[in-house]
Amino acid sequence: MVKRLTAWVVDGDPLGFGTMSSVARGRVREMMGEVMTAQGRSLPTDDTADLREIGFRSLDFSELALRVEDELGDELNFDAPGLRRIATVGDVLDFIEHLQSA
Repeated sequence: MVKRLTAWVVDGDPLGFGTMSSVARGRVREMMGEVMTAQGRSLPTDDTADLREIGFRSLDFSELALRVEDELGDELNFDAPGLRRIATVGDVLDFIEHLQSA
């Protein structure tokens, strides 16, 4: 299965993400923390925390996406190129938010 994602620039926002409609941003953050806790790490409270510095890898993102899909009861539609622009905790939250509104 191929998943696709498209990100746009909207109103000066380089990631171009809207508002989360199905799973609240706080819940996605909580799930992100659960993924990190399972790896023996903790999620910082600062949305500007760099993913490399906190050890959040692509496999962790995949686990988070699966958890969000399970909670939504639907698949998120994305592709790999959009993932390259994600560098911080806030970017992950914005990215998931955008996927739900697409």
